[in-house]
Amino acid sequence: MTTPFAITQASYSRFTFERDGGVLTAAITSDHPVNGVDAAMHEELGRVFTDLQRDSESDIIILTGKGRAFCAGGDFDWFDEQISDQSKFRGIAWEAKRIVTSILDMEKPMICRLNGAAAGLGATIALLCDMIVSVETAQIGDPHVKVGLVAGDGGAVIWPQLVGFAKAKELLMTGDLLTAAEAQKLGLINYAVPAEELDAKVAELVGKLQGNPKWAVRWTKTVTNIPLRALAAQMMDASVGWESVSNYLNDRKEAVDAFRERRKPDLTGE
Repeated sequence: MTTPFAITQASYSRFTFERDGGVLTAAITSDHPVNGVDAAMHEELGRVFTDLQRDSESDIIILTGKGRAFCAGGDFDWFDEQISDQSKFRGIAWEAKRIVTSILDMEKPMICRLNGAAAGLGATIALLCDMIVSVETAQIGDPHVKVGLVAGDGGAVIWPQLVGFAKAKELLMTGDLLTAAEAQKLGLINYAVPAEELDAKVAELVGKLQGNPKWAVRWTKTVTNIPLRALAAQMMDASVGWESVSNYLNDRKEAVDAFRERRKPDLTGE
């Protein structure tokens, strides 16, 4: 018999949790204005999806963000720390892999309630969910290259599967952002809706899931994710490895400095 387990707020500082019967809403929460990922959030992202799967009181997960953004990628102060001390970037490699694999390992259906911008790792997390409902004003993209990094934290895994290789490579190599409407048209997300309709659309999908036998839903998701899990197993070591290498380069520091200073980077190719 499985030992009952309940995810608790006391174990997390970058997430809040709300229950409504068997539906558990996990909200990315931080003092950062756009929920930027810092060391503490990255560590929690590496374990929260396992805990959500283990939570014996929930059957459906809604993942969202607090405030005006879902998660706009890495925090720039954290970037500076990683550039000045390479061991800090090297030290998160296992977490980076676990974020991707633990989402794909989840059996419970997880709906992304995309309340605002999702970029970089934030976009990866959103796109790895089973269904994505976005507010129409949100933007989504993976601008790793704009801050001098390889898109190694799962973007190269999931984007081609959703929009095809040609479009995925264009977006990953340019770092361009999409509007929610563009993302829906490409098949990247399921729905883009006005803000006042966001919760109703999420609730509609929750109701449809709850109207079906729980284990049929869970295991349908599980088998559908088999090729994604295999792909992640094939790619994530190399993806994180190349991202780590890119963090050593001079252009990485210049790209971060230029982005922070809102100027064109002076790139040397080194």
